[in-house]
Amino acid sequence: MPPHPLRTRAFRLLFLGRTLSLLGDAAIPAALALAVYEATGSTGALALVLGCAMVPKLLLLPLGGVVGDRFNARTVALVTDAVRCLTQLLVGVELLGGEPRLWHIAVAEAVGGAAGAFAMPTVSPLITGTVEEDGLRKANAVMGVAQSATRLGGPALAGLLIYTVGPGLAFVLDAASFAVSAVLLAAVRVRHVPIPRRSLLADLKEGWTEVLARDWYWTSLLAHAAWNGAAAVLMTLGPAIAVSELGGQGTWLALLQTGAVGLLLGSLIAARARPERPVLVANLGLAAYALPLGLLALSAPAPLTIAAYGVAQAGLGFLSPVWETSVQQAIPAHALARVTSYDWLLSLGAMPLGYALAPLAASAWGPSVPLAVAAVVVGAACLGTAAVPGVRRFGAAGAVVSGAPYRRKELSSGRGPAR
Repeated sequence: MPPHPLRTRAFRLLFLGRTLSLLGDAAIPAALALAVYEATGSTGALALVLGCAMVPKLLLLPLGGVVGDRFNARTVALVTDAVRCLTQLLVGVELLGGEPRLWHIAVAEAVGGAAGAFAMPTVSPLITGTVEEDGLRKANAVMGVAQSATRLGGPALAGLLIYTVGPGLAFVLDAASFAVSAVLLAAVRVRHVPIPRRSLLADLKEGWTEVLARDWYWTSLLAHAAWNGAAAVLMTLGPAIAVSELGGQGTWLALLQTGAVGLLLGSLIAARARPERPVLVANLGLAAYALPLGLLALSAPAPLTIAAYGVAQAGLGFLSPVWETSVQQAIPAHALARVTSYDWLLSLGAMPLGYALAPLAASAWGPSVPLAVAAVVVGAACLGTAAVPGVRRFGAAGAVVSGAPYRRKELSSGRGPAR
């Protein structure tokens, strides 16, 4: 049996840096919302800042995938860590100064969002570049547990910082987490498979071709996009229903905290489970998100809705490491960053659509209608992947193509893998 990835120095340093930056990031949403609202008294200003962070990220994600494949993922991650360290430090200093200027914060968040577009596609290449293939499942599982744990502890950390020293320090600590991550990553050697230098358009097209060549992949992406759009509907309309019909703010907070616990439990289950059809099982588990949506639409009793949300988030916690491992095993290493960038693009792109349509539909027909529609869409999309031959045939060792297992391949190169 191969050693656990955490016993290898390279992955251990990568894991520590990633966990620190995830913990810092988990505290930021609450701190940002409170800081901007206190400074401006306007929810529109908060929407502007959030948009400034999201739009550059969406626009630049495909380019980030190309850069992640052309250059060593370690180099790209180091640069993006440095940029995000500076932007979060700027916001922190602005808030600690006592008279924050909205445009300073918006510009900093826009630059940080752009850096995120280049950082996100590097995660899978960093893991495959520091872990051997037989350790990918355990590596992704432990990363999933760390992400779930930081989501669980991040809001508590944010609350502690906000009520003791103010939201500005939360940004300073997030900046420090990126700095430490960069220092740890600088000590890691990451394998890299070089790709031929071609036009940007050719690289983008090749990545998209890799996506379309696998029915299990692009159909799953559609289901995952539906899940993210439905999650945006729940996050938009759920608080109002919880406050007005299910007992108040405490109900909503209990739902979110139960979801965080479910997310962690799902990640822990994924660390031990070895499903023979990982993509199929993970997508079916993701369909559980229809439960809390449907129960909210019916204004079901709060304990039942809260429990259903915990189950739904456990499905997400299980999917994340299982999906990452499946993709890393099946996608050629030289195209991994580009392929995952399209994954992020579809997933993140569906969320603004949900945020925009949910309040419009609720104002026209009431909140129960968009919640019910979202439940049907996410359930049908995730369960519907079972009808796709590639999803059913995808085994634990890789996708099945024409009856033969497909394994990760290295791009041929006279020099061998570069480091």
